Amino acid sequence: MRTLSMEGNSTVRVVEAPDPVPGPGELVVRVAASAICGSEMHAYRGAGRPGRNGGHESAGTVAALGEGVTGLAVGQRVGMSGVIGCGTCEHCLAGRQTWCQNRLSYGSTHAEYVLTVPQACHVLPADVPWEAGVLLTGDGMGVPYHTSTRLADPAIRTVAIFGAGPIGLGNTIMQVFLGRRVIVVEVSPERRALALRLGAEAAIDPRAEDPVERLRALTEGQGPDVSLEAAGRPETLKQCFAAVRTGGTVAMNGEQPAVPLSPSDDFIRRDITALGSWFYQAREVPRMISLYRQGLPVESLITHRYPLEAGDEAFREFAAGRTGKVLLVMEA
Repeated sequence: MRTLSMEGNSTVRVVEAPDPVPGPGELVVRVAASAICGSEMHAYRGAGRPGRNGGHESAGTVAALGEGVTGLAVGQRVGMSGVIGCGTCEHCLAGRQTWCQNRLSYGSTHAEYVLTVPQACHVLPADVPWEAGVLLTGDGMGVPYHTSTRLADPAIRTVAIFGAGPIGLGNTIMQVFLGRRVIVVEVSPERRALALRLGAEAAIDPRAEDPVERLRALTEGQGPDVSLEAAGRPETLKQCFAAVRTGGTVAMNGEQPAVPLSPSDDFIRRDITALGSWFYQAREVPRMISLYRQGLPVESLITHRYPLEAGDEAFREFAAGRTGKVLLVMEA
């Protein structure tokens, strides 16, 4: 089969690899589409993963079942989760695989075939096309949806999203769909323009003006009800706390190193709530599919599509910060 090899130093190439063979309790999926995630940029720009890749958002057709696999059949359409629980603990049985203490890892989905396990697979109904399926069972819409469940207070009216990469743009789509006013803070002009097309009311360039002051000006001096950090940068997280209104919430999606915060200034004296939100839970997939059927414009997050052979160009364009979600498409 063909697969992408992360060579490091911002280089990707297509290589031949043996077709995967499922062992007991495993299965093989023929990949239809696989999405690039920002979490892959560290390996892409750094030492790489020769012979492998960081792909973990994909959908495709079940091609082969290993011994003991039940509940799935060859030919079924599935989306595959990148965070896989053991399948037997109390959290997995409750559909909370991200809480599993024995999480599994199956990846390298930028390939024609991928090895995985049944608990990673979510059956895709016939009315959910591949592109939507990849996002509904991956980071693209899974993270924004799960985050929205943590921000359920009906009093939330204004959400400021710091960082308009794919996760920030996905949050823009989700929060606009929920009827909230969204303001985006982003350095990339292309991504600011995309955020506006996706329904953001305003897009602030933090290199041209102070985003905290601008956000206060746009909210009658109060600040947004929620500041959502999706850039993964310490200075951006500090701006989230500075901008949010008294009694508001700071939500964190972006992975990043330790950030110095003041318990008194950033939390206590302003009654600030802070929460982290990682990936999505397996039990949330049916609800996401329901929202898609109700009009959630999932596929509007995708701006670029490439065949597997153009993987190097796909990663280069994504790394330049000019895209929304980028898909590698193997099957129509």
